Amino acid sequence: MALKYLENGEGETNYPMHTRYTDLSQRLIDAILTTPGETDPTLRRIIEEQSAQWSSSSPQQAEQVPPELVTYVKKVALYAYKTTDEDIESLRRAGYDDDAIFEITLSAALGAGMTRLERGLAALKGGTDASQKD
Repeated sequence: MALKYLENGEGETNYPMHTRYTDLSQRLIDAILTTPGETDPTLRRIIEEQSAQWSSSSPQQAEQVPPELVTYVKKVALYAYKTTDEDIESLRRAGYDDDAIFEITLSAALGAGMTRLERGLAALKGGTDASQKD
């Protein structure tokens, strides 16, 4: 299941969950993906989308993560508990500082986590689409 983005008319994206936590979730998503930082918001969105795709086993193609980030982002998306100091050192050698690595990690974790949340909510509802309102 690919994440579906709904534009709210102001360039912000919304995950299609309708829960008591929707506003808080949206603030988290916006903070990670759209605020100024060490990495470009476009890169963070690409990482988030790719991570979501890997987490969902979706055949839908996301824009490609830069080659030097693929291994790390995939590891965070699928096996976060396996990340090591060497993974971080590899990103530093590729030119990313600690703040950029933090933003990359958050973006990958967001994509994977929101995908899993969507799938879990859908399972609880007995269906495949968690975007339906209660």
